[in-house]
Amino acid sequence: MIKNLVNKESLFILNHNYIGHLGYIYHDRPYVVPITYYFDEKEGVIVGYSGEGHKINAMRKHNFVSLEVAEIKSVNHWQSVLVEGAYEELEGSFAKAKLHEFSLGVKDVILNTEQRDVDYINEFSAKIYKDDVPIVFIIRIAEITGKKRRF
Repeated sequence: MIKNLVNKESLFILNHNYIGHLGYIYHDRPYVVPITYYFDEKEGVIVGYSGEGHKINAMRKHNFVSLEVAEIKSVNHWQSVLVEGAYEELEGSFAKAKLHEFSLGVKDVILNTEQRDVDYINEFSAKIYKDDVPIVFIIRIAEITGKKRRF
């Protein structure tokens, strides 16, 4: 039977994962791509970063996006959360601080869920090349919904 998650369950899933699927619109077409994220529950935002490119250009034009996070054990045992919100690009020292928070947060999630320690951001997220400056962004959450199936 498929049921709605209560808010507490949805927040638990967001807090205990770091890979999600980002949905956005580009040239009137939907795209979904995997990203590494950190859920900053205190501020109510999703934190991410990327190099300049397709998804950043798309989100700059249409800032309403979604993030799906799923835990799937089988066709009859899964749970999924959908976050809807607005893309917001960060700059300067605030962006640098958020990227640091992202790195520490994801490291904690990995340590607590996978019982392994990681030293560097490139061990769990897309690599940043020396010449590229990462674009740090948040998704300011408007709504969180979730579903689960237990059979």
